[in-house]
Amino acid sequence: MYDFSPSPEQQAVLDRTNAIMRAHIYPAEAEYSEDHGLPEARMRALQAIVKGAGLWAPHLPKEAGGLGMGTVTLGLMNEILGRSPIAPRAFGTNAPDTGNQEILWLAGTPEQKEKYLTPSVAGEIYSAFAMTEPEYSGSDPVEMGTTAVLDGDEWVINGHKWFTSSGSRASFLIVMAVTEPERAPHERASMIIVEKGTPGFNLIRDVPVMGDDFGAHSEIRFENCRVPAANLLGRRGAGFLLAQARLGPGRITHCMRWIGVMTRSFELMLARAQTRETRGKKLAEFETVQSYIADSYADIQTSRLLTLHAAWRMDQGDQARTEISLIKFHGANALQRVIDRAIQVHGALGFSKDTPLEAYYREARAARIYDGVDEVHRQVVAKRLLKEFAREREREVAHAG
Repeated sequence: MYDFSPSPEQQAVLDRTNAIMRAHIYPAEAEYSEDHGLPEARMRALQAIVKGAGLWAPHLPKEAGGLGMGTVTLGLMNEILGRSPIAPRAFGTNAPDTGNQEILWLAGTPEQKEKYLTPSVAGEIYSAFAMTEPEYSGSDPVEMGTTAVLDGDEWVINGHKWFTSSGSRASFLIVMAVTEPERAPHERASMIIVEKGTPGFNLIRDVPVMGDDFGAHSEIRFENCRVPAANLLGRRGAGFLLAQARLGPGRITHCMRWIGVMTRSFELMLARAQTRETRGKKLAEFETVQSYIADSYADIQTSRLLTLHAAWRMDQGDQARTEISLIKFHGANALQRVIDRAIQVHGALGFSKDTPLEAYYREARAARIYDGVDEVHRQVVAKRLLKEFAREREREVAHAG
């Protein structure tokens, strides 16, 4: 029913992607640091190579400046890009910019697209998405204390956000704020664009986190922050719907990249098992290590097929909410298991910074939290399956009658 074998056109894209990874991306990793990323001039040079190869922004349609080959192609590419911490930005598909670009393309006015989307897609600026608040559960996006009140031709924003990825380096932020307090919970919030440097925009700090310090997960306070009324993104009260449209593709893109991380970790484990000897035998000869290899391969393959199936559903016009929630919690746990086994096979070396495994492991723990904790996604899957089962039973009873 499903055939995820690359078409000739897709295979040509994947071949070009792999060629750039081997010739340019992997060698540049020596210049990368978790604290500072890759030097900006070096990143610009890599981006120019990717653009010249026609592989830029695979998440966007061609008319928006992207590759325009669909979600399955994006998945197949991200399996490759996920192998390197610098590849997503080098190919113009780094979070949170990708999600912001998709929302601007979907709901932005012509003026907003020209001012914010065009330089963002070109990779010239960073952007951020401010939704999570320390006072409210991040697993319930309809609950927030940040408000925006229309005063003449300006929105006046007050509130407290944190874990705003790229907040301290962003040229603009898309802020979720309650503008319609009297409406139903899912119709209360709107999205508003706030430029960095706007009076009342106060960057408190970058929250220190396990793993990716360069990600700049910022804490921000908005104190009578005034922005033009024209900065409303989409219609009033549509913030939750736009956020759902943004988060679905964002979640599956994460899952796609995780497959690349798992695959690289797996290859490191295979190489270590075949070269390291202890007690007169190679590690690969021990049954426990063989189990690690088999279990890891199963984790990678199930994650890959679940992700590609969700991508295929999205390419058919389906929102694939059940499939995305399924791969989000399954993939996050598989990611941690594969990296953990790879570290175990490497022993003390895996615990050191001489391989990428320890950094992968620290970053992988966050995967079970961001974009919805495991528990919420499990609940989403279970509720949807129960509803589908109940509807099917009702149809069977009606048909029998």
